[in-house]
Amino acid sequence: MSSVVDIAELSRRADFPAIPDGWHYLDTAATAQKPQAVIDAIAQAYGRDYATVHRGVYRRSADMTIAYEAARQRVARFLNARSADEVVFVRGATEAINLVAQSWGVATLKPGDRVLLSQLEHHSNIVPWQLIQERTGIEIDVCPLTADGRIDLDAAEAMLTERHKLVAFAHVSNVLGSVLDARRATELAHRVGAKILIDGCQAVPRIGADVAAIGCDFYVFSGHKLYGPTGIGVLWAKAELLYAMPPYQGGGSMIDRVTFGRTTWAPAPQRFEAGTPNIVGALGLHAAIDYVESIGLPFIHAHEAALVRKARAALSGINSVRLFGPEDSAGIVSFAIEGVHPHDIGTILDEEGVAIRAGHHCAQPLMELLDVPATARASFGIYNDDDDVAALARGIERVTRIFG
Repeated sequence: MSSVVDIAELSRRADFPAIPDGWHYLDTAATAQKPQAVIDAIAQAYGRDYATVHRGVYRRSADMTIAYEAARQRVARFLNARSADEVVFVRGATEAINLVAQSWGVATLKPGDRVLLSQLEHHSNIVPWQLIQERTGIEIDVCPLTADGRIDLDAAEAMLTERHKLVAFAHVSNVLGSVLDARRATELAHRVGAKILIDGCQAVPRIGADVAAIGCDFYVFSGHKLYGPTGIGVLWAKAELLYAMPPYQGGGSMIDRVTFGRTTWAPAPQRFEAGTPNIVGALGLHAAIDYVESIGLPFIHAHEAALVRKARAALSGINSVRLFGPEDSAGIVSFAIEGVHPHDIGTILDEEGVAIRAGHHCAQPLMELLDVPATARASFGIYNDDDDVAALARGIERVTRIFG
């Protein structure tokens, strides 16, 4: 067990029924396992408490509506937002970015405007802007990285002009684990009059996000990476932006009044939540936030940072292993082995009871920059410990023996 963080004392591994003894789950960056508290909240919501929201006049529907909106308030507190009205529930960060692109982007951007991305972005923070580029004629610029894999904010400062209307950066890279100075990035964007969107998928479960301190305009994350269920995510946006944005989907719940002659919209955030929402997903997210904050994000970050240091130290001592990203990456270690495809690494590790991710991680432009087709990626969570690092190292040593 870790001498840095006493997992045994906290019994956190026991909270996760999907992690049996002898299985080393190192794929949290893809999706986090769910604690029993979240599973119980979901089961109770689908069982004893289930009803629709916002429509029924009977007591259980009213109670479920209260619980659903309480989840929105919980997210707002978690992000240090000014109001729950700044929180839109979506399916995940991908939908959140597409919502901003299709609503704010289509309404705001015009030919000649520019959007600044970075070389480490997830496809979900690239493709939506390319779709908008096809529709509006905007131009997309790409910020380079520093030598250790961080978004180069000095380069961004030099690149930004008054033609830039949006900057869209990842808070933590899903491949490299490098952490963005989100406050400085925001200041640089605002200096030229641009808005900034931050993809917080990997940051929220590892280092957290304070949107008031950052000062950003849009912040997005997915619930399933925060130890919550799949199919639920969050778009946070400044109220004045949300209120001015048109809906991008039509249907029930998002309307004020409908006639065949004219329809008027509900206020934000309801205008962006067409149809029956993921009620149970929101309640599961609420439980996940409660669980994470009961441990404390500073603890989680310190724990994962300690595991990253040990993993990098162990892997750097193995011949032919190439490590990517900074030494102080947030919970993620990506690597390659000379002459071995990452899929073969993943398969052999699976035989050893070690689960990692192997592939391009929805970041093909970054793979091209790193000059590899793919990487192997180990990513840590609150249920991991030194035994997982040791199992990873043993598995990699076996890979090198097999491939010579």
